[in-house]
Amino acid sequence: MENTLKLQQVHSDYQGQQVLKGLSLTLGQGEILALLGPSGCGKTTLLRAVAGLQAISQGEVHINGQVVSGNSAFVPSEQRGIGMIFQDYALFPHLTVAENILFGVTKLSAAERLVRLDDMLTLVKLEGLAKRYPHELSGGQQQRVSIARALAYEPQLLLLDEPFSNIDAQVRYEMMAEIRSILKQRNVSAVFVTHSKDEAFVFADTLAILNQGVIVQHGSAEILYTAPNSRYVADFLGSGNYLPAAVLDSHSVATPIGDLTSLTPLVFLNEFNGMVFLRPQQLAINADDQGVGMITERRFLGTFCHYWVSVEAASITYCVEVRSQMMQLSIGQKVAVTTEPHSLVLFES
Repeated sequence: MENTLKLQQVHSDYQGQQVLKGLSLTLGQGEILALLGPSGCGKTTLLRAVAGLQAISQGEVHINGQVVSGNSAFVPSEQRGIGMIFQDYALFPHLTVAENILFGVTKLSAAERLVRLDDMLTLVKLEGLAKRYPHELSGGQQQRVSIARALAYEPQLLLLDEPFSNIDAQVRYEMMAEIRSILKQRNVSAVFVTHSKDEAFVFADTLAILNQGVIVQHGSAEILYTAPNSRYVADFLGSGNYLPAAVLDSHSVATPIGDLTSLTPLVFLNEFNGMVFLRPQQLAINADDQGVGMITERRFLGTFCHYWVSVEAASITYCVEVRSQMMQLSIGQKVAVTTEPHSLVLFES
């Protein structure tokens, strides 16, 4: 698979501050990458650097094998073969839907432009709306126009800056699935900036988690969620529990809720003392008068219950979150706490 985008040790400064600190990654043809992280971590700066809207101070940006930013080269944004979709849609209010969509398409004949327009309107399900103006459309329809405009001149790389944040929550995920399907159908690579892990999970193939201008982990959503390489990544992708753990052998650890078994070999040696990280859905609880835990809080959430369970060990009380389909348990009840079989994640204390 060819790489559409390649970053090599990219550094970038903004107002005297170093924002990007040696970022490297590759994006394959047709792959969708989400850049995730808190505000100020460098996500939008990285997107702007790829677009040619932000200078880099070191390193190289390659698009389709060509150096577009580097020591000896700089290709202007409009010559990079990229499409951009913004949070605020950035449509021209005085132009119709058709005129907005075809704005960047300049090298086709009039007949070819009409064919391209029809193709784009069908693609984003806006047939019959070509003569409307942006103010006559809903937010979701405006974003579809923005997407059609970005795809109309057939870019090989699409850059999306929090494109779904202004769309009503009810239609947001349906629309994300639709746009993902369009990109896959057209084999367009995309870099997608978001602060929402849920959006990233729905839309992207791979995630890059940023922290203070550095990519701290890059890979599939599933790998990052189940095997985070740091507490920062673990916590960013969802809630979890930390319990003290002592390694007993290559596949088991001793913890306050009992000995736990890992499906894969542990990376730490025997006698290692650290913390085991457990997602709420990786824990199971059952009523047990002799159990190590006691339910202190219960919240019914429809298809499951969210429980908070206190566990005491060596005069220290630990509070763990458990997501369970056992609906009949109540506050004050004693429970046994076990884990569903999975590969254990350990961190140093």
